[in-house]
Amino acid sequence: MTMDNNDILVRIRYALNLRDTEIVEIFKFGGLELTEDLVKKMLIKSINPYRHNDTADEQNERDADDREERIRCKNSMLESFLNGLITYKRGKQDEKPEPSESTVLKNNENPNNILLKKLKIALSLTSEEMIDIFAETGIIVTKGELGALLRREGHKNYKECGDKYARNFLKGLTKKYRG
Repeated sequence: MTMDNNDILVRIRYALNLRDTEIVEIFKFGGLELTEDLVKKMLIKSINPYRHNDTADEQNERDADDREERIRCKNSMLESFLNGLITYKRGKQDEKPEPSESTVLKNNENPNNILLKKLKIALSLTSEEMIDIFAETGIIVTKGELGALLRREGHKNYKECGDKYARNFLKGLTKKYRG
């Protein structure tokens, strides 16, 4: 099962125990003005594609209504959120350099590597703490592997972060911050 950007937002919100108003504020720090209503529509969970066919039709109708209400979170929106989260957690920088071409998410690009990198910055995590967060969920990551996940795309040691790593990292964050 793959994670989409909406799922990433839902998981970060839960892990860090953020309210809708805080999410709106974080998006604003990232340069994106959203209403609380729009944020709520972005936080509607994805439909579980593995649900058994014997569930009630009423549930399927409610899920279809939710799908219609749901607003898809694009990579640019997720990046605005992550940039805003850095500002929200660490404070505003005096001088904000323009993002380089390699750190800007394109719409068809996998956001997981940038997710790890920006969460590391926002939460002031050390590499050892990130390795411990992975270990909480049973994923063993060496310091070298973590470094490869945090490298820029195009670097010779760059390794693409799969959904399994990103999902387990967010699960580990939940354990760390919510007990």
